Amino acid sequence: MTAAHESTDHGIDHGTPLVLDRREGPYGEVVLRRHGELLQIIANGCFLMDTSDGRSERLLVDAAYAALDGRPAPAVLIGGLGVGFSLAHAAADRRWGRITVVEREAAVIDWHRAGPLSALSAVALADPRTEMVKTDLVTFVNETCATFDALCLDIDNGPGWTVTEGNDGLYSAAGLASCARVLRPGGVLAVWSAEPSPEFERTLRNAGFQQVRTEEIPVARGVPDVVHLAVRPG
Repeated sequence: MTAAHESTDHGIDHGTPLVLDRREGPYGEVVLRRHGELLQIIANGCFLMDTSDGRSERLLVDAAYAALDGRPAPAVLIGGLGVGFSLAHAAADRRWGRITVVEREAAVIDWHRAGPLSALSAVALADPRTEMVKTDLVTFVNETCATFDALCLDIDNGPGWTVTEGNDGLYSAAGLASCARVLRPGGVLAVWSAEPSPEFERTLRNAGFQQVRTEEIPVARGVPDVVHLAVRPG
């Protein structure tokens, strides 16, 4: 799954949304629906994201790469497949090396492999650099033996607004230690959030991360989305 990104298509009436698929998963109900030209993912009745924009997902990937200072063929772990913007953007950039995507919802993976979302991700999924892993991200960072140069997290609305309660610990000192464990020295952690979080910045610093900063993503109204960036010490 991925974070709840608000549609930027305000004020336009596309008519009644059409449900394309509805599944019961281990974390509740997930729905894929079409609303006009947009595809939307709904979880337990709550809007998560749609295909209206993708700026913040692209910034998440680009900001992580830029913070690596030209490291050759870096390996990236993307937490949350969503509608596929982050994966597609990473795969379109030949500078990335191995691209691993962790997604816990089988339905979301199916919609990309053989469903309507394949139009966004088919090329990226066919890329030999890409590996799809069906598991919970928290479990993955606690158990994997693999290491990465960048970890791009987009599974919640932010450190203080998680999609499921089980994700809370990921943003604690212990959870960030697990994130640091899968990062190579000098590796970058990039976390999407619906709003800035000075408290999370302090937690990152207290967890031993360096070069902690926040990049804003302009939105049509309200508080800007942000990407929190931090570097594991070398």
